[in-house]
Parts: sequence; structure tokens; C-alpha cells
Amino acid sequence: MTHTSEQFINLKDYPIDQDNAERSSLLASVRRDLQNDGCAVLKNFLTKQGIEALVSEADSVSQQAHKSFNRTNVYFTKDDPTLPRNDPRRQFFDRSNSFIPADNFAPDGPLRQVHNFVGFETFIKEALQEPRFYRYADPLADVIVNMAEEGNGFPWHFDTNNFTVTLALQNADAGGEFEYAPAIRKEGENFQEVSRVLNGTSDKVVSLRLEPGDLQLFRGRYSLHRVAPLFGKTPRYVAIFSYVEEPNMVGAPERTKQLYGRVLPIHLQRAGLDRKSTRLNSSHSSVSRMPSSA
Repeated sequence: MTHTSEQFINLKDYPIDQDNAERSSLLASVRRDLQNDGCAVLKNFLTKQGIEALVSEADSVSQQAHKSFNRTNVYFTKDDPTLPRNDPRRQFFDRSNSFIPADNFAPDGPLRQVHNFVGFETFIKEALQEPRFYRYADPLADVIVNMAEEGNGFPWHFDTNNFTVTLALQNADAGGEFEYAPAIRKEGENFQEVSRVLNGTSDKVVSLRLEPGDLQLFRGRYSLHRVAPLFGKTPRYVAIFSYVEEPNMVGAPERTKQLYGRVLPIHLQRAGLDRKSTRLNSSHSSVSRMPSSA
């Protein structure tokens, strides 16, 4: 039986494809949440049918996930020995990622049906009120699924991008809460509060239990955040929809190789590299900054 995006998205509660008072009220509510603490969650954005379809699709391509590991501080910067040892810029944590690249999801599959739904992208753009808003043109990364397994999680960090758009699909058996300290970087770096978050003494931290089907819009450039460690055999699936500030953007070859395990001709062409001479598709690659999406 063929399903459509109208069956996957909870349009009764979220009439994102309509031009009516309900959509206007929803948009105003999301904007208020983003203004208040940089986080808006649309609970049960997917229908039960939608959750089942997207999880089944993620399961079917989960073996294509590429795993990568590194150590990073909350700013994605290198160690600076001139700073005190307890400075948060010198606190490094293990970070692991497992991304299912975008080209594993069929053009007519459930994930892309949601991504391409007539009202989805327009609603996100209007909610975020970003003046420059374009779908990421990278064929490996425009819409991906993060697959996190037991012991994984994202350590504390600030995003380098203005916002993230994520859709919870499946939780681990335990753990995996989304924790954030709203806007602690808004009026300056606020290293003291960052240190308190890192050592567990901050009273600013909010903990969210995102459930399958929840859509989250989050401004993480100023809000320190993490995904708590995961437990159990069930992987945590989160879809990530990528939007950027310039049209036709794709990832740099080295960063793409680090995140997805391979590059495509378009990455090399945009970088001006000769595919025959590059080593990026060999078994060796340079480690680059990990994405901030959680």
C-alpha cells in the first residue's frame, strides 16, 4: 500500500499547508518559543503511521551509516595551553557520530515525502524568520538520519550554525534526553556559567524528553546543549533537515569525507580538485569539525 506525506504529517494539529487562522496561531506560538529560549517543539508532528514508516525506512538503510569519532570542546576549537587548565575552552570530550547519508533515502520514500511536503519548508522558514534560507544542495546531506547507539550521545557544545531542524523518530531504551542551557551565551561568552554546566552545578539547564514524531526547531549558537548518554540495544534515530544561508551550497570534501565516509564528484568539482589525484576517497582522511546537529 502506498502512503503519502498527508498521511505521515499530523495536519489536523499542524495545518502547515493551509492559509488560515490555525496556521497563523501555530506560527505565532513557535516564534514565541524561539524568542523565549531558542527552542520550539511541535509534539506529535508525525502521525503514528508516519513514525512507523520513517523508522522502517531508517532500519532498512541503517547498515549504510558512517561512524566517526573525535574529541572536542564546546566551541569546536583547538586546545590553547595559554589558558588555565580549568577554562571551558580546555575541556575536551569524546564525541561520536553515526550518520546515514541522504542518498540512501529514496526520492519517493517516507523521509523525503515529509521533507518535500508542500507546506513544510515554507513553515520552517517563516517560523525561524531567517532572511536567507535555502535547502542544503549537498546530495549526501540535505536530509540525513543520525543513528546513535548505546554509550553514544553528543557532549555539551554550542552550534556553529544559526539553527537546527530535527525530527525525533525513535528513542533508545533509556537516556538520550535533550539538555540545554538557554541563551547563556547571548550577552557574551559567559565562561563561568559554561563551566558550571560542564561540572553539573548550573541551575540553568532544561531537560527535554523528545518523543518519536516530535519536530524541534532549535537555536543552538547561544544555548549550550547536549544529548545525554544512551542505554539499551535500540538505536536512537533523529532526522536532520539541513538549510543554509546561500543557494547551491555543498560540503567541503574533507569534512564530507569525515562525516559520511565518502565524497561525490560534485564535492571535488566545487573544491577545484582533480578526482584522479585526490586522496579523499582513500582509507585515510583528515579529521574536521563535526556538525552541531543533535
